[in-house]
Amino acid sequence: MAKDFGYTISCDRQIDFDKLSRSMYLEVKKAEPSVDACISCGTCAATCTAGQFTDFSLRKFILLLRRGDSLSVIQSIDKCMLCGKCQLVCPMGVNTRGLIYSIQVISRRIECRNRRVVNKM
Repeated sequence: MAKDFGYTISCDRQIDFDKLSRSMYLEVKKAEPSVDACISCGTCAATCTAGQFTDFSLRKFILLLRRGDSLSVIQSIDKCMLCGKCQLVCPMGVNTRGLIYSIQVISRRIECRNRRVVNKM
């Protein structure tokens, strides 16, 4: 019988940069250069309508892209409703709608590329 010592062991949260690729971030940065102005203040996430009902957070997606974890972004980017509230409140003037649209276009391109590779096998 296991004893409860008042703590739990959390899963490992280290980032393995050898397994991640920043190529999607570099493509997004080329399409929407204002992404570099983001200071991750969270204002966009606080006003996000989609974020109130889902786990969508533009701030989180930008951080994940910068780290190279594009798979997590691809799985959730379509939750955005492109309402533009985040763009109105961004203190750095990041073109968030253009950024999200660019991420969606690039993620679809990556998905198509991956399908072609799988079909060739």
